[in-house]
Amino acid sequence: MRIGSVELPNNLILAPMAGVSDLPFRLLCREMGAGLTVMEMISAKAILYRNKNTEELMRTTPEESPVSLQLFGSDPEIVSEIALQIEERPFDILDFNMGCPVPKVVKNGEGSALMREPELAARIVRACVKKIHKPMTVKIRKGFNDREVNAVELAKRLEDAGAAAIAVHGRTREQYYSGKADWDIIRQVKEAVRIPVIGNGDVKDRQSALAMLEMTGCDGVMIGRAAEGNPWIFRQILHGTGKPDISERKEIILRHAQMTVELDGEYAGIRKMRKHVAWYTAGCPHSAKLRAFSNQITTLEELRNLLTLLNP
Repeated sequence: MRIGSVELPNNLILAPMAGVSDLPFRLLCREMGAGLTVMEMISAKAILYRNKNTEELMRTTPEESPVSLQLFGSDPEIVSEIALQIEERPFDILDFNMGCPVPKVVKNGEGSALMREPELAARIVRACVKKIHKPMTVKIRKGFNDREVNAVELAKRLEDAGAAAIAVHGRTREQYYSGKADWDIIRQVKEAVRIPVIGNGDVKDRQSALAMLEMTGCDGVMIGRAAEGNPWIFRQILHGTGKPDISERKEIILRHAQMTVELDGEYAGIRKMRKHVAWYTAGCPHSAKLRAFSNQITTLEELRNLLTLLNP
């Protein structure tokens, strides 16, 4: 799959997820076969005002290439200037978020609020494309709500503005992440534009990934929540493999924790890992006990001891 000048090794893409798709998790997903990973979304204004947290969000390494950096904002001048300012950083694709449903983002006229402002949305993309050389992609939703379904119209505008690819989440902003994703809207967008279209929503295994590709004709598949505690989903979809055994699962959890501690220190890193441990161990023997204990761990050694409960 190709996005602009960037050739991806395959068409499976890790979605940007706040508080989840940080560098260690993206590296694991890349190793497991993800063709592209996307960083957590970053506010263009936060970069402009040098917010101390943005540097952490933009961390990457050559090992995870190709990787996409995702911005959000609503001012074409600010977004495009920040795009130009950060272009020399080691990411491959600039993504722009027009799908985030979180109230504090939407109230600022950002994220999925831009679904209601198609002309402004196009102006943002056009301004960025004029200033940077890296390909720019956009993530949208089906619409703002069931009465304002405009993904097809918006995708056409974004293509005309210079977008290199469009990712379509088959839910409205009003749905957030509930209900069933509408794959037919992905098909409609794919039929309406010439650039690559990436489908997003309700892909949880190889069967659903293949079904989405067949039903919509989309070029790529974006996987979000189904990858939480399950980075090997990319390997399963690509190669039809099963879930890892207990030994491999423990090894991945510890590797994830070690990378996180190396980046953030033990205090912050282990706290970050608590939710991941709960996801990784869901469905395992003693999972309820593991979840309860995972909220109390404070050191790598405590995590190692906790994982002895996973011994077959």
